[in-house]
Amino acid sequence: MTGGGFGSRLASAALLALLLSSCGDGLPEIGDTNVPMESFTAQQIFERGEFELDRGRFEDSAEYFSEVERLYPYSEWAKRALIMNAFAQHRAQNYDESRAAAQRYVDFYPTDEDAAYAQYLLALSYYDQIDEIGRDQGLTFQALQALRAVIERYPDSEYARSAILKFDLAFDHLAAKEMEVGRYYLRRDHFSAAINRFRIVVEEFQTTSHTPEALHRLVEAYLSLGLTDEAQTAAAILGYNFQSSEWYAESYHLLTGRGLEPEVRGDNWLAAVYRQTIQGKWL
Repeated sequence: MTGGGFGSRLASAALLALLLSSCGDGLPEIGDTNVPMESFTAQQIFERGEFELDRGRFEDSAEYFSEVERLYPYSEWAKRALIMNAFAQHRAQNYDESRAAAQRYVDFYPTDEDAAYAQYLLALSYYDQIDEIGRDQGLTFQALQALRAVIERYPDSEYARSAILKFDLAFDHLAAKEMEVGRYYLRRDHFSAAINRFRIVVEEFQTTSHTPEALHRLVEAYLSLGLTDEAQTAAAILGYNFQSSEWYAESYHLLTGRGLEPEVRGDNWLAAVYRQTIQGKWL
């Protein structure tokens, strides 16, 4: 964004804080009934919000920005307060409130210079809540959708690159979840259930860091079921794409220990993957 956008306004917060502290902030605390909030201009309330933001009092800051919206809903200050409210709420880890404010900004001002940042904040409100791998991944899916919106709607913004990086990490997170469940089934000899999970990684998350292990686990699972064609084919794909990995070394050892070699055999789903991704044959 341009130098007059959101980033420059945040950069001026420290100077504003010094000015307010040196001359007195002139505003009551929220809840002080001696002087009604309506007595102050939109700019005064907005500047108090920035002052509280600089002090790290994010919830107080968000309250002041909300007051600007409430008292002066059609002013330019209200528009500025809306994006600052979304930011302050995010810093306070009030993600639902941050998301709501960011969504309002995108809805009301889709072509404004801060719209890209609002969409990015909306995505972060999901992304920053992504929990450890073992928990439900619904937020990860929502983060992916919101990050994609940043990338597609604002490809030239300064937030697009960060959104791409976070998208890749969230995508990898989903693959890790599938791997965790697959390993769980594999350890308990539920081979068909494990294969279903590892297949998802190979077919839907093939660009993630988990693909080599998923292929190796498929070799393990298929060998355990006596399905040697599938095991050999999985190892062939693994060897073609990740020959220097530890996973290929382990798969190769498993196969050769049974007198088998990594090679494409049969007409199974893995053979189709090999034809599509390695030979370029889609039919």
